[in-house]
This record gives sequence, structure tokens and C-alpha cells, in this order.
Amino acid sequence: MAHDVWVRGPIGLDAASRVTRPGCRTVLAVVPTVTAGTRLFELISLLERDLRVQVMFTVPHSTDRWAGVEEYVRAQHGLLLPWEQAVAHRFDLVLAASHRHLDQVRGPLMLIGHGVGQVRPRRFSRKGGATAETTGLDRELITFRGRVLPAVLGLATESEIGVLRDRCPEALSAAVVAGDLCLDGMRAAEGRRERYRRALGVGSRRLVVLSSTWFTDSAFGRVPRMYEAIVNALPEDRYAVAAVLHPNIWAVHGRRQVTAWLGGCRGLRVIPPEQGWQATMIAADWVIGDHGSTTGYAAAMGRPVTLAALPDGQARTGSVADIVRARTKALDAEQPLECQEQAAIAAAPRLAAEVLPAVSSRIDCSAGISRSAMYRLLGLSEPDTLAYPPLPAMPRPLPGWGS
Repeated sequence: MAHDVWVRGPIGLDAASRVTRPGCRTVLAVVPTVTAGTRLFELISLLERDLRVQVMFTVPHSTDRWAGVEEYVRAQHGLLLPWEQAVAHRFDLVLAASHRHLDQVRGPLMLIGHGVGQVRPRRFSRKGGATAETTGLDRELITFRGRVLPAVLGLATESEIGVLRDRCPEALSAAVVAGDLCLDGMRAAEGRRERYRRALGVGSRRLVVLSSTWFTDSAFGRVPRMYEAIVNALPEDRYAVAAVLHPNIWAVHGRRQVTAWLGGCRGLRVIPPEQGWQATMIAADWVIGDHGSTTGYAAAMGRPVTLAALPDGQARTGSVADIVRARTKALDAEQPLECQEQAAIAAAPRLAAEVLPAVSSRIDCSAGISRSAMYRLLGLSEPDTLAYPPLPAMPRPLPGWGS
């Protein structure tokens, strides 16, 4: 996109001369990463059908922008505004699932998390080193020059209220415990499990999903040879294997390189970063993962879990990653995989019972709470229909994989 060329869209002083639907409330979604974008598209699904609402998107410009984000938004057919145009206008509602650049946008802001909860699994930041503990609710992230940035700060659990009270008490008035829209959508889609499995070509075989967050302490960072080893070790007539990698892995290393690294994994179903991981987790019989959100969601859904990697340093006490670590076994290269699978199956019910309340305090209620919060900021009456979470899209492995 040429950043000095503005879009002739539904905002601006002369917008009335070109719009077909006049008088709409304007909503801006700020999409700095694919991960944030997937969360925002879930949230936007709760209001975008309203004839009174116009949704737009923007990708912040900075010197360290993640690759592929504009292409991702365009592939979803969102109206994409140049960043310079977006920050020059005031919107009736701004939606964000990341803390990046929020001081620059104008309009009442609703900020939600882009993973499991707003409290990170690590005690320390990837960038800051092991010097001071950090959370997603720190004052430096949600205020700017003494001003609380979000008008609504969406939290997943009641326990996050306590973290906020400790880290940034001035933001308590903005906090709304809304639960987890992603989890609720996955729970609502459990009845589609067989459809998802058919889309993955699993048949009657057991589906093993290899899940990895990003960074050097992730499963893909620590044990990259695990993917080929597991594919080769499991009998092909009884098992199918899929890989779910964090979007930042693809953004940093590039699709060509990531698929080349996995090139020796014959039959591996590689799930693209844009969509499909939720459905793949629903379809799974066993998840081998790490401290990332995808593994946490799998555990909350009752899927058996084995850990292939843990974060550098300690996982945050009480976090989803910490609970998963305490209730699962580590992958052991010396032990038969099928024995480790049986151990994970035996531990799954207790794991789910402990993880589920750590993921959400508003099980199956997030759509209604989130929609009410957005309409309150928009100053519009809510539709008289029930709000439902969006169901996960069908999983579509990358072409050429899984055959």
C-alpha cells in the first residue's frame, strides 16, 4: 500500500458525497499482528451485520512491523485504511487486541487479549530479560502520559481483576470480565468435531496435533526435529499428525522457509497461520505442545496434553501455562509414544477441570457481554437477537501437505 494515498472510504469531510449507507457509526480495528487480527475478526462478527455500523481496519506502521499483516486483512476483505489516514480521524469505537500504538488512535477504545487471558504465561518479558516481572495489565501498557487508554478493558477471569488492582488500579473502572470468546466458540463447535476431522482427512485414525508458540523456548524453537520424529514413529495406518505454529513463526521466518524446515515430515498436515487451529484442536485426540495459548485451549477443551517445551525461567504462578505444566508430563524421547499418549488421556479430565476456570470466568457468556460493551461505547441500542460466538472455520492444511 502506498502510505501517502488515502482511501476514498466512508470517513472524512467529503464522505457524504460517496457513501451509500449514511449515518453509520464508525468502528476501527487496529491490527498489528495476525494473532491480534484473528481475535478482532471474532469480536467484529458480533456487530458487523448491523446496518447502523461500518467497520474498517488499519495496520500500524512502525520500523518493526510484522510481515504479512496487510495481506492477511486484505484476504479477509476488510476495508483497509492507511495508518496515517486512520490516526487522522476519530472513530465511534476502536477495537484492539494488542497494546501497540494505541496512544495514536482516536475514539473510545475496547482492548481485549490476543491469547489465553490478559496475564502472560511468562513471569518476565521476552524483550526485557529476567529483571522485572511483567503482565499484560501493567500500567506502562494500558496508560499513556497518565491517561488510561481503554474505555473498556476486556478481562477473561475474575482473578485478573486482582492483577489489575495491583498493576494499574486506575484502570479498574474500565475493566469488564467478559470471558473468552475464542473458547466459547470452540465449545459451541464441539458438535462439528467429525466434520473437522473429515476436512483434515483423518478418517478413523487418531489425530496428534503438534502445537507451538513462538520464540526460542517454544516447542518449534527447542525441539524442531520432534515433528519429523513423531511423524516417522507413529504408524500411519493408525495415526495422523497435524502442526499448528504461532503466526509470528511464519511472519519472522517466512512461509517458504518454515515449510522447507518441515519438508521431511511426510504426511504432516500443516495448518496455515490465518485460520484453522481452533478446529484442529477440536478434532485432536492428543496434543503435544508447550506454554502457548493453543495448548492451553486444547487442555481447557479436555484434550489430552503432553508438553514438549517450557518457557525460559518460571511460568507465572496460577497461569494457564503453569497449571498445564503441573498436570501434564513432559515428552520423553526414550519412552514409547503410545504409552505417553495413554498417560495424557488419563490426566485429561483433571487437567480440563483446573484449566477451564483459569481460561474464563464467564463460560459461554462472552458473546453477550462483549457485544453489550461495544454497543455501550457506540451509543447504540443492542439488537434484540441473542449474541452467539463465531464458530471456528474449517481447517484447511496448506496445499501439498497431509497427502
